[in-house]
Amino acid sequence: MPLTSRAVVRPLLLALVVGTVPLTAAAATASTPAATPYCGIRWGSLAKTSSTSVAGPITNVRSGRHACYDRLVIDLKGKAPGYTVKYVNTFTGAASGLPIPLRGGAKLSVTVNAPAYTPKGTASYTPAHRAEVVDVTGYRTFRQVRWDSSFEGQTQLGLGVRARLPFRVFTLQDATTSRLVIDVAHHW
Repeated sequence: MPLTSRAVVRPLLLALVVGTVPLTAAAATASTPAATPYCGIRWGSLAKTSSTSVAGPITNVRSGRHACYDRLVIDLKGKAPGYTVKYVNTFTGAASGLPIPLRGGAKLSVTVNAPAYTPKGTASYTPAHRAEVVDVTGYRTFRQVRWDSSFEGQTQLGLGVRARLPFRVFTLQDATTSRLVIDVAHHW
């Protein structure tokens, strides 16, 4: 009994469709990159700001290394300050407007709405080395922390990082002191 073309084509198409649908779904699943971000980090790289101003001065600048990010901490006496932290093409002096070189593939400008001097005008914090406020040798992301200036109630630092990476900014406060914390992720 001869087979008609319709009798052959229909089962062949059905077998082809049934056989390839699971294969196609498996192939698509295998080639889709994981949606999980690095270390669960979902910070982004846009500017972070808070407009609070405080009279309590900066007392120290320090840094630390963590599994997923590098951390910069600015210690203050009194209430938590406002801030502006953002990526810039060129880090410039707040008073001079002149470019200030920073090591790294990207530059974060850190402005703290607090002075580095007391209400009487004496320095509350002076870095030992303006170009190397803290030693970040061996850090995965940080390349340089550089002091710019403190005047008119604001203090500015430059943070050179390996690349434009996600970062977060937050403040911590206890009864008499506060901290401005800047974390920059090692990867996206």
